[in-house]
Amino acid sequence: MGGFKDMTVYKKAFEMARMVFALSKHFPSEEKFSLTDQVRRSSRSVSAQYAEGYRKKRYPAHFVSKMTDADGENAETQVWLDHAVACGYVTKNDIAPILQLSEEVGRMLGDMIENPEKYLGKRP
Repeated sequence: MGGFKDMTVYKKAFEMARMVFALSKHFPSEEKFSLTDQVRRSSRSVSAQYAEGYRKKRYPAHFVSKMTDADGENAETQVWLDHAVACGYVTKNDIAPILQLSEEVGRMLGDMIENPEKYLGKRP
């Protein structure tokens, strides 16, 4: 197994954060310290939490905990995107590709949470 950057879930989560960043550039300036920061932070945290958990595969409970944190940040990102639509900053069509990617990431993280033994590798 390669490093965390080689994993599909990391690549998709990283791409999702990039897409969120690009979209959030168009949010109004009064949202800079609230919605914009929140959605960027949560979207970036998905890949960061995954990377941290990947490095802690030696400890199954910690791995599951970090994957759960990543999944929570993924869900939070979806909520902030819903707020952006509700406020009229973007449309449902604007966020649809991001939400699709987020759902894929969520399914992968969910499998890691439910079946960690598939991802832990050999234990010493």
